[in-house]
Amino acid sequence: MRIWLDGELRDADAARVSVFDHGLTVGDGVFETLKAVDGQAFALTRHLDRLTRSARGLGLPDPDHDEVRRACAAVLRDRPVPLGRLRITYTGGISPLGSDRGDSGPTLVVALGETTRRPDTTAVITVPWVRNERSAVAGLKTTSYAENVVALDRALRAGASEALFGNTLGRLCEGTGSNVFVVLDGELHTPPVASGCLAGITRALVVEWTGAQETDLPLDVLDRAEEVFLTSTLRDVQAVHRIDGRDLAAAPGPVTAKAMRVFDERAGADLDP
Repeated sequence: MRIWLDGELRDADAARVSVFDHGLTVGDGVFETLKAVDGQAFALTRHLDRLTRSARGLGLPDPDHDEVRRACAAVLRDRPVPLGRLRITYTGGISPLGSDRGDSGPTLVVALGETTRRPDTTAVITVPWVRNERSAVAGLKTTSYAENVVALDRALRAGASEALFGNTLGRLCEGTGSNVFVVLDGELHTPPVASGCLAGITRALVVEWTGAQETDLPLDVLDRAEEVFLTSTLRDVQAVHRIDGRDLAAAPGPVTAKAMRVFDERAGADLDP
């Protein structure tokens, strides 16, 4: 396996990032995870646009989209897999041992790992920690993921695959690496970006393709929603069959099943929607 690092493909065991890289020392970086199907990246343009928004939010220089596209193409050619996780990481580069950023320029890494299709349904838990919708990095896909690591570990130890957060106002927000949709009275809803959630690529496509409403929702909506599902790059649309101690025995329900079908059809027809 080879990895793209700062302008070229390198063998994985020879690809080295400095211990002084700001992405390592203080989490000063942004990233994107893309689904790769038979050697082709899905929704690359949307992911590059969000990478740029996240970089600007941290004050990093705009990533060179042409370079990132070349890097993705090179990595995908080098290791074609039926289904892959393509990861673009873009950091503040070599910097002092503090929060101030150096002047060496950013680091760009693109890597690919093989993965498998997720199950059609999953279990989730809620966690006591909150997203800060007023944070300086709210809505940015940064490499500062320790909060998500802690929450996801709790979920996995509880027999679930995802943990859901509320925000500081007690409103439903998002998962550690997913967006959440709920069905109320047969209508599909998802929290707005103002809740502090990430503007997920799959989330946006599901909203566009299903007509789901962006709605400010209390966290306890999970106690009464008829159906719940998650969206993310590698989950696509995944039904939830259990939330904490509550079973949704019929998952996927009819609204979720339709969303799954629509997403599969539309995504299969256009790899860069």
